[in-house]
Order: sequence, then C-alpha cells, then structure tokens
Amino acid sequence: MSHFTFERKKMSNDTNTPATLNEMINLLESVQTDYNKFYVDGNASAGTRVRKAMQLIKASAHDVRTHVQTTKNGQ
Repeated sequence: MSHFTFERKKMSNDTNTPATLNEMINLLESVQTDYNKFYVDGNASAGTRVRKAMQLIKASAHDVRTHVQTTKNGQ
C-alpha cells in the first residue's frame, strides 16, 4: 500500500520556479502503485487513494496555472 503526503501550498509570485510542479510529479509517481492495484487487481481502496491524489494534482495544477498567468502579466 503506497502512502503519499502532499500539502497544498499557495505559491508566492516572487519565485521563478514553483516547487509545486515537482511536488505534482512526485505525487504522480507515488500513486502509480495504487493506480495499478486499482486497474489490474480491482482494489477499490487503491482507487480511492488515486482519486484523492488526482484531486490534489488538479488543485495544484490550478495554482501553477494561476502563478504562471500572474507572473506573465507582471512582466
């Protein structure tokens, strides 16, 4: 059973390379085992963990998108 920890943080506009992108990549890598457990083995609990991770990634992706847009408009 894989466990992932991910704390959603708002990015400040004073950073050039938001760490959130690397956190999203790490989260995707960590949930891969559960993804396989759900689709290959039919483990419903693993599916719940995958859905939770995807929701965190979705929220983080929105933060990255907002950060990029704000940075772009500030230049």
